[in-house]
Parts: sequence; C-alpha cells; structure tokens
Amino acid sequence: MTTDKKIFGDAAAEELKIGDIVEWVKFNSEKQQWLSNYGILIEIKNEIRSNRLVSISKVVPLNNNLCELEFFTMSLRKIDVDNQ
Repeated sequence: MTTDKKIFGDAAAEELKIGDIVEWVKFNSEKQQWLSNYGILIEIKNEIRSNRLVSISKVVPLNNNLCELEFFTMSLRKIDVDNQ
C-alpha cells in the first residue's frame, strides 16, 4: 500500500474533534422518511476497509449511552450548539 494517497474521508475528519455533537441520518422504512440521530464523537481513526484507508468515527448516541456506533466519518455532520 502506498502512503502518498489521501485518506478517504480525511477532509471531513479535519472538521471534527473529539467531544463534538454530531448528527447522522437513517432511513425509517415504516415512516418512509429520513430521521436525524445525534451523538457525541469519541474517536476518529483510520482503518483499511475494502483495500482502502478510510476515516472511521466512533459515536455514543445521545439516546443510548450504553453503546458505541461506528460511522464512515463523511456521514457525520457537526452540530453547532452555539447557534441553536
């Protein structure tokens, strides 16, 4: 593997930091709509997935602090709590 290639999703990771509140969406087939979910970012790491180095983030959902979820970092959006 060459190290001269940019990490896929690294630009999105540069916009985030540990402790940020983030949002992701998930499709609810019963309601036939996309629903927003929120959590706290606890880790950003780079992993090889499908033979490519990608940025992966761990999030603790605000509605269930007993689990950790992993996301492709590009699928997360930082919530600006100062302007809410």
